[in-house]
Amino acid sequence: MKESKIQNKIRSAYTISLISITMVLLLLGIIGLLILNAGVLSKYVRENISFSVLIHDNIKEPDIKLFKKTLDTQHFVKSTEYINKDDAAKQLQEELGEDFLQTLGYNPLSPTINIYLKYEYATPDSIKKIETWLLSNTEMVSEVAYQHNLVQLINNNIRKISIILFFFAAIFLVISFALLNNTVRLMIYSKRFTINTMKLVGAKNTFIRKPFLISGLIQGFMSSVIALIILSFIVNFYNKQLGEMISLLNLQHLIILYLIITFIGIFLTIISTYFSINKYLRLKTSELYY
Repeated sequence: MKESKIQNKIRSAYTISLISITMVLLLLGIIGLLILNAGVLSKYVRENISFSVLIHDNIKEPDIKLFKKTLDTQHFVKSTEYINKDDAAKQLQEELGEDFLQTLGYNPLSPTINIYLKYEYATPDSIKKIETWLLSNTEMVSEVAYQHNLVQLINNNIRKISIILFFFAAIFLVISFALLNNTVRLMIYSKRFTINTMKLVGAKNTFIRKPFLISGLIQGFMSSVIALIILSFIVNFYNKQLGEMISLLNLQHLIILYLIITFIGIFLTIISTYFSINKYLRLKTSELYY
């Protein structure tokens, strides 16, 4: 009966430790997912910043399409969209809800090429240089139009959000590491008398450490697997809620995140176990009660 109670206590302590480590690793996984999504969403927003290149009315459509192909080859261009005068008029009519062509008697709009930049070039300084380069082609380009304030506002907000996110991520990482280390220490603390007994009967330190390190490795791996299963459910829920947005996430990045969580779970558990055992290996029997 007494032996059964001891075994139940050991199982209970092991289960609590497993759950605690799993929650810590899950927290790290969520932090990693937030950082990953912040980068993806930042890239998505920047690549949807566009500006319009207005073409002179006297330019023929084949020449405009040739110019569009030239723009497509530029290193800073993600994609382009050509809108002729008639299509531009239709879009404006839909926005205004009235036929302005009938009122004016002519189409005042110019052929336009909308340019979507690669995210690393969607900054105010880069856009200014691109604008200057486009306007240097005076024979083709009459004007470059984009919302200067909106571009500046988007980049400022992305920078602020990134700084705040990484600040809180760093704090949570420190807290997570501390919680995981304390969980392992408490587990070893509950077995300090077992460690001392093994030491008293002449067992070598390496012999004493071995079963604890193996147990820590298994526990770290199991906690990682459980944490990743829960994290996968969160990612799946995120997928269903945001639809196409999840397709922006790089599967390779998710796999790397999963591997990092698994490595952290195993590595930190083993390291914490190793140092915790060393602490009790150095203690005298009389010091175990304090």
